[in-house]
Amino acid sequence: MADPTSTLPVPLWCRPDFRLLLGGRLVSQLGDSLQFLALPLLVIALTGSSTQAGLLLGLQTVVHLVFGLLAGALVDRWDRRTTMIWCEIGRGSLTATIPVAAAFGALGMPQLYAVAVLNGVLGTLFGAANSSALPNIVPSSDLPAALGAVGAMSNALRLVGAAMAGVAYAVSRMFPFVFNAVSFLVSAAFLRAIRTDFQQVRTTTPGSPRVLLTEIGHGLAWLWRKPVIRTLALLDAADSLRYGAGYLLIIMLAQDLHANPAQVGMVFAGAGVGALLGSLLAPALTRRFPLGALSITMLWAEALAFPFYAVAPTWWLLLVVAFTESVLSPVYNVALDSYRLAVTPDALRGRVTSAVDTLTTGGAAIGTIASGALIALLGPTTLTLVLAGWLTLLALAATLSRTVRTARVTA
Repeated sequence: MADPTSTLPVPLWCRPDFRLLLGGRLVSQLGDSLQFLALPLLVIALTGSSTQAGLLLGLQTVVHLVFGLLAGALVDRWDRRTTMIWCEIGRGSLTATIPVAAAFGALGMPQLYAVAVLNGVLGTLFGAANSSALPNIVPSSDLPAALGAVGAMSNALRLVGAAMAGVAYAVSRMFPFVFNAVSFLVSAAFLRAIRTDFQQVRTTTPGSPRVLLTEIGHGLAWLWRKPVIRTLALLDAADSLRYGAGYLLIIMLAQDLHANPAQVGMVFAGAGVGALLGSLLAPALTRRFPLGALSITMLWAEALAFPFYAVAPTWWLLLVVAFTESVLSPVYNVALDSYRLAVTPDALRGRVTSAVDTLTTGGAAIGTIASGALIALLGPTTLTLVLAGWLTLLALAATLSRTVRTARVTA
């Protein structure tokens, strides 16, 4: 007779491979958090140009527009874990060239642009493989809890990283880049230790480039036939335009209030606290409320909160606005990602994930690249109000959409 305890579900935190996957991601994210604030500050110090800072921030992610779909098809063919390990090693090596060049007095914008593009290619591959792997590490019933845990831990590190970033940059301009290079290599070591396969057994073999394009088309066709995922992905892409523009905008608003680098970091720490709270609440709220209701509520919360960036008279009130705006987004993201990962076949998961990421990350890249020029043209306050109007239009569109209103988290 079989041991009845053998069929009992394994608690999420008792799964060593999930802990390793999460640990590697968190170490790498801490490095990213330090570098993400340091990079625009470094560019402004080198060039004095907010336009160049916005261009460089967006350049790394704009790669998703031209490479994202191909990356998804490739990770559906390749071994996902091996792909992720080599991507981390490559990103660590590229990032290390920045402090090395600075030490020899040779750091310039051409190198920063080259590193941004190449890291964008590797980051696109890594992201498609990483998102596709999670349902093979934990069962689908644990996806909301796993995504909520990933979000909570990620946002806790985002909080720490944002608080540390300005201080780290003030101590040494190159420290965030050195730390980030090491963090990529640590992440690769964590991934190497995972034993679980990151994908199911493949039933097809790699073919010609023409076959690869056909496979991309199959993924897009499957996605187009899923109206909930399709509609919410388009709304997220439009929201990402505002998110991409908002990062540099908030930095400039804080500097106009005479905030120092450490205080600018604290503003983003406020957003991290809000996102952390949302991630902790996400599993319970995902089970209780429909996906569509979470989407509509999030967009209206963003639309109502964003104008207050324009009128905040001190940097710490910018922090309060950033906190308020950030609470609901993680709840909605956990609900949407749980739904999408659960209903997408493993063999298509890389392509579907990359298609959605191409829209949202591409939207953020366009917003980031345009932000510097728009700030110079309109000024930070006027651009804040324009973006608030954009969010209001998105919230109205979601509210009027029957597909969104009737969306449920369950497959």
